Amino acid sequence: MSSSPTFKELFRDCRRTAVHLEARDAYSKTDSAFVDWKAGKSIDPAERWGAWHAIVSEAVSRGAEVRRARIVSTPVSEYIRFEHEVTEGLNIAAGEQVRWLPRRSASDLLLPGNDFWLFDSRLLYLNHFDGEGEPTEPEITEISEADAKIYETAFDAVWNRAIPHTQFEAR
Repeated sequence: MSSSPTFKELFRDCRRTAVHLEARDAYSKTDSAFVDWKAGKSIDPAERWGAWHAIVSEAVSRGAEVRRARIVSTPVSEYIRFEHEVTEGLNIAAGEQVRWLPRRSASDLLLPGNDFWLFDSRLLYLNHFDGEGEPTEPEITEISEADAKIYETAFDAVWNRAIPHTQFEAR
């Protein structure tokens, strides 16, 4: 693709599915919401991430299925406790389905080396992070059916083993 679409554009153009696989135990630890949460401040997901909610809920209202699977170490990191706490008001409220897989249950799965989004089995958004979990430049590419199948298979393997958000205890 010649120019990188924004998440708003990716979700606007999404018709059937958007799946996201996360496999890190910490992301941007300098994120103001995480910093505030660590300081004991109350986090209102609707206030902090209203734009994300609008993007996802609009896609879901059109009939797109949005699923997120998170592979996490246990006991969970402080960052994962934060993510778990805001998931209901952020992701679930927007219409995402979210599941959690303890890393030990993923040991025999063949998984991509990077977190990713796959939109309609054709657009791949690879997330890249530095060693501290800060985002770097993502890769967005249109992929072949064969390559899409690799990412779909990896995501489905995690999804089928993972625990629904309401049943997962982040400890």
